[in-house]
Formats: sequence, C-alpha cells, structure tokens
Amino acid sequence: MALTAALLPVGRSRRVIAATFFVHNFGTGLSLAAGALFFTRIVGLPASQVAAGLFAGAVAGLGAGVYVGRSADRWGAKRVQIAVAACGTVVNTGLILVHTFWAYMVVSLLSGAVIAASWSTLAPLVRAFGGSTPAAFRGYLRSVGNLAIGLGAVAAGFAIQLDTREAFLTVMVGRSLTYLVSGLVLFWLPPYTPDDGGGGSSRGWAALRDRTYLTATALNAVMSLHFTVPTFLLPLWIVEHTSAPGWTISGMLVLNTLLVVLLQVPLSRGIGDVRSAGRAMRWAGAALAAGLVLMALAEEPPGQAAALLLAAGTAAYTLGEIWHTAASAEYSFGLAPADAQGQYAGVFGLGNGLAEGASPAVMSALPLALGLPGWLLLAALMLVTGLLCQPVMTHVVRPSASSEVPARGPETCGAVGGRRTRRTPPT
Repeated sequence: MALTAALLPVGRSRRVIAATFFVHNFGTGLSLAAGALFFTRIVGLPASQVAAGLFAGAVAGLGAGVYVGRSADRWGAKRVQIAVAACGTVVNTGLILVHTFWAYMVVSLLSGAVIAASWSTLAPLVRAFGGSTPAAFRGYLRSVGNLAIGLGAVAAGFAIQLDTREAFLTVMVGRSLTYLVSGLVLFWLPPYTPDDGGGGSSRGWAALRDRTYLTATALNAVMSLHFTVPTFLLPLWIVEHTSAPGWTISGMLVLNTLLVVLLQVPLSRGIGDVRSAGRAMRWAGAALAAGLVLMALAEEPPGQAAALLLAAGTAAYTLGEIWHTAASAEYSFGLAPADAQGQYAGVFGLGNGLAEGASPAVMSALPLALGLPGWLLLAALMLVTGLLCQPVMTHVVRPSASSEVPARGPETCGAVGGRRTRRTPPT
C-alpha cells in the first residue's frame, strides 16, 4: 500500500489523468510497434502507400489540434476529450476493416486528426488539475507515458513474433480499446468550470497572433528535430555504418526508455518559468550535441567499442531529451493563458507536427548521407538552438507573461475557494 502511494501522484484527479495517460500511451506503443507491419504484411499495402497515409494523417492533425483545442477551451476539456476518445475508438476500429489504399488514406486522415486532438484536449486537463507542482506532475506524466509506450511495444512484439493475421488483429483491437478505456476513465474526474480568464471565447484565434508563443513554438520545433534519433536515425546508423552487434539497436532503445522513466521527474524539478526553461534548453542543446558526436564516433571502432560509444551517446542524448521535454512543457503551458490552453497547445503541437514530418528528411540528408560532417552539423544545430532560446525569448516575451493568470480547478494545493494563481517570473 505504501509502495502504491509512493508511485502514484497525490489526489484522485491527478491519478485519473495519470491513468488516462498510461492507457492512451500503451495504445500508442501498440500502434508504433505493429501498425505499419499490419498494413504491409496483413493488408498487403506497399510500404510507400503506408508512408503516404501516415504523412497525410500528420498533415490532417496540424489543423485539427488547434481547432479541437479551441473547442476544449470553450466547452470544457473533459467532455471534449471523452468525445475525442470515442472518435478514436471508432476510427481505429475502421482501420481493421481497411482493404484498399483509398480506404486506408481516408481512415489515416481521420486517425491523424484524432491523435492531434487528443493532446490539445488533454493539455487543459493537465493544467487544471496540476496542483501546486505542475512541472513535477508533467514530468511524472512524461515518465508514465514512456513506460506505457515501452510496455505497449513489448506486447505488440508477441504479435510480430507470431506473424499471423489473428495476432495483428488482436493488437489493432487492443489499440481501439485503449481509446475507449482512456475516455471512460475520465468520467472519474470531478466536474470543473473552464477558466474564462476574463476573456473566454472572445479571444478568438489569439494563439496565432501571439508573437511570444509563436517564437517559443518555432524554437521548440527546431529542437524537436532530434526526436527521431532513437527510432529512425540510430537503427539505420548502427546497421549500415557501424560494426556494433545487432542487439545494440534494441539495447539503445531500452536504455533511452529506462533513463527517461527514471530521470524525467527529478530533472524536471525547478523548471517552472520562462527563465528556467531557457536554462534547461541550454543544457539540452549541449547534451544533445555531445550525444550525437559520440554516436557519430562509433562508425570506425570494432564491435564492442562501437557499442560502448553508442551507449554513452544514447545516455548523453537522453539527458538532453529530458531537459528539452521539461522546457518544452513549460513553454507550452507557462506561456499560454489559462482560458485558452487547448488552443495554444494545438498551435504548439502544430510546430511539433512540422518537425516530426521534416525530421526523417533531415536525418537522411545530414548524418546518413554525409557521415561525420552531417552528424556535426546536426549537433551544432542542437547546440546553437539551445543557446539561443533564452536570449531570444527574453527579447520577445510579452509583458503579460510575467503577470498572474488565474486558473480554476477543484484540486489545487494551497488554493482558496478552489482558485489558485500562476506567476511566471520575469525574464
């Protein structure tokens, strides 16, 4: 009982949100590991068509996140997120019935929209029920999400090993069920009133006119190019350019996941305003650059030495990933008005979506095509972006970013009458 209490966040509402994150990300792990293989091996679509569908879904998500996030601000994130989860259940069930490319394309568009909408509607809930230590809670959710994705990938691995239609269908049905369960869990959240912040729906599309927030979104998008390093760049680099043993690929993924799960919460402490986020971005840029250089140096040494360099590079890279994620969350939440968190999260997600779409091309054009010079260019991009974040944000930050922003939530530690205030110290 004591162990359970130590592993779970304080308060029923935060535990409900953590449970939703776990279930949703477990489903993400299932689809990441087995989704593409289902369509190529079971449905029989060429890999190029599967890739086209994934790209189309990512593009559809760019607009859906902003629009649905604004709806969550207006109508309440709890009810909108439950509706999004219901749509996700239906859409992912539709994927099981796909037999032609055009049917796959239509369902992929809907699936991409649902994925983007999920984050922009969960973000206001995280803010509303984050309590007195929102940065620590976001770090906890990041750890929970990574653990769930890893477990989902392991579960999907059994289907991949069996390589039968029934096994893959079980995984796809499981993904649909995770959407359903994640929505049902939210019924345990207490009712809350969306914060109108004195502006409410009159803000319109304020996030698209907010220079401070758009600058943070752009800087974060550049830094986010690194997120495909463990899943896209590193496996290809290990197989095609190093003499490291084949097990190194899965070993690096496991190392990355374990470090994130263990270190995300402690390394996120103290990152609670624009200034500390800028400092974390600086650390992130340096750690990412160091990790990329170590990975690049694994090209020439023999097997075990190459594996050790890759492990050291992955460890350094993961520290940078953790600091970047914590700083990114502070920009996404700390610079957004309380009454428009969903809309602002949708805009921030738009930047992430663009980076996600561009990243494989960048990885192919730099490290994989140019070798060491390409790795060094990518490392320099991470380092320079991290160094620029704090001075650039200090220059553009709007005066209201240092003012108090009211936020409502029934579970806010230290609140009076169910209200609390969030202060972002001046940069």
